[in-house]
Amino acid sequence: MTLAIITTRAGLGLEAPEVHVEAHLANGLPGMTLVGLPEAAVKESRERVRSALTTSGFEFPLRRITLNLAPADLPKEGGRFDLPIALGLLVASGQLPAEALEGIECAGELALDGHLRPVTGMLPFALATRRAGRRVIVPQANAAEAALAGGLEVLPARHLVDVVAHLAGHTLITPWQADDPAPSLSETPDLADVRGQHQARRALEVAAAGGHNLLFAGPPGTGKTLLASRLPGILPALDEDEILEVAAIRSVSGLAIEQDWGRRPFRAPHHTASAVALVGGGSRPRPGEISLAHLGVLFLDELPEFSRHVLEVMREPMESGEIHISRASHERRYPARFQLVAAMNPCPCGHLGDPRQACVCTASQIQRYQSRLSGPLLDRIDLQVEVPALKASQLTSRESGESTKSVRERVMAARQRQAARGGINAHLSGRQLDDACALGATDRAWLAETLDRLALSARAYHRVLRVALTLADLADLERPSREQLIEAISYRQLDRMLKGG
Repeated sequence: MTLAIITTRAGLGLEAPEVHVEAHLANGLPGMTLVGLPEAAVKESRERVRSALTTSGFEFPLRRITLNLAPADLPKEGGRFDLPIALGLLVASGQLPAEALEGIECAGELALDGHLRPVTGMLPFALATRRAGRRVIVPQANAAEAALAGGLEVLPARHLVDVVAHLAGHTLITPWQADDPAPSLSETPDLADVRGQHQARRALEVAAAGGHNLLFAGPPGTGKTLLASRLPGILPALDEDEILEVAAIRSVSGLAIEQDWGRRPFRAPHHTASAVALVGGGSRPRPGEISLAHLGVLFLDELPEFSRHVLEVMREPMESGEIHISRASHERRYPARFQLVAAMNPCPCGHLGDPRQACVCTASQIQRYQSRLSGPLLDRIDLQVEVPALKASQLTSRESGESTKSVRERVMAARQRQAARGGINAHLSGRQLDDACALGATDRAWLAETLDRLALSARAYHRVLRVALTLADLADLERPSREQLIEAISYRQLDRMLKGG
C-alpha cells in the first residue's frame, strides 16, 4: 500500500476540527513534501519524524513522499501532527496494517529518539473525539487531561514503539483509568473576615445573586480587594459542563487544568497588562484574561491606572459574553462571560473625601484621573459603591460579619428564582426583563422622572431594572417595588461618590 490516511485534529481555539493526514509514496528521487497550510512548527515535523522512525528501529521509506494535511484551507500549527505523520508513513510503507487504525485518532509531538511529548489543547481534542465515537492515542502526559472528556477510551503511550506494538497487536496499551480530579484543598476566603462595610457587603451579595458587574471606590486600605476576593465563594457552584468549559480554556492556554478544579476562576491582572493580554490575541490568537475568567470573576484593581485603550476593548465582550479575534490568517472566538469587579481610589493620592487624611491633588489632576473611565464603560457597571474608611472602633471590634455560607444560601435562593424565569438577571433579554419587572403606571412615571433628572442613559435604565429585579429576588418578591428601584438607582451615583458628596 502506498497511500495511508490517519485521522487527527487541529487546534482552533476551543474547537478541534478533524484533519486527515494523507501519506503517499511514489517512485522518484527520495524527498518529503508537506502541504496543507502547515505553519513553521508543522513543517519542522519532517525532520523530527525522520529521526524518530530511524532511532526507533523502523525503516524510513527512501521514496518520494507527499504528505497532505486536509482540509488544505485549515491552518495547522504545533507539534501535534508528528505522531499521525509517523504512523501514516509506516502504513504507507507496509510496516503497519491500515486496518489497525480504524476508529482511532491520535496526536503527539515526537522527540528525536521516538518518545512522545505532550501537546496543548488536548481536552478540546478529546471532547471532539468522543463526539465522533472514536478512541484516541495520546502521550502519557496528556492522558489524564484527555480522560476528563468522559466516555472516551484513552490509550496513553510513552514511545512510538509502544504505539506501533499496540496497533500491530503485539503488546496492547492498557486504557487510561480516569479518576475524578480532586477538588482544590485551598480554603475559600470567608466574608466574615470583612469588618463593617455593610453597604459594600450588600452590593457584593446583589452582584453575586444577579451576575452584575461591580465597582468599589474609596481610599486606600478600606477593604476593596478583600471584598472582591470573597465574591467567588458566594457564587453558585459550576455544573459539569461549565467545569469542562473552564478547563478547556485553560488547556488551550497551556495552564494546569486541575488547579482549582471545579471552582469559579478569579483572575486579577496587573494594571500594566496590555490589551492583548486582557482580551486575547497575538500572532497565534490565544485566550486573554477575560476568557480565563469565563464563568468567574475578573478583578481589576486600581482601575483608572489601566490604559484607557485597554479598558475600552472590554466593552463589547462585556455585552456579548465572547471575544472575536481576527488576524490576517487566523480567526478565533473565545467565550468571555465574566463578572467584572473593579476597585479604584477617588483621586491620584487616594484621599479625596477621606476624613483621616487631606487630599493633596489639584482639581485638574482629579479631573484627569477620573476621566480615564469613559461613560460607556461605567454604563456597563451595574453597581458602583463607596467603600469608606472605617473608624478605629470598627477595626478593633471583635464582632465578625455574616459568613460566606449564610450569604451564599440567599444567593442560591435568588438564583433559583431566576432559573425558573429563564436566566440570571444580568443576561435577560429586553423582553424578558420587561415581563419580569411589569412596573405599575405610578412606578413607571416615577422612574421616568428620576432617570430624566439624573440624566441616565437607556442602557443605565435597563441596568437599574436588572438590579431592582435582583433585589426583589433576594427579598422573595414577585416583582420590584419602589423600594427596590430606589436602592438600585442609589448604586449608580458614582459622580457624587467620587467628589466626596
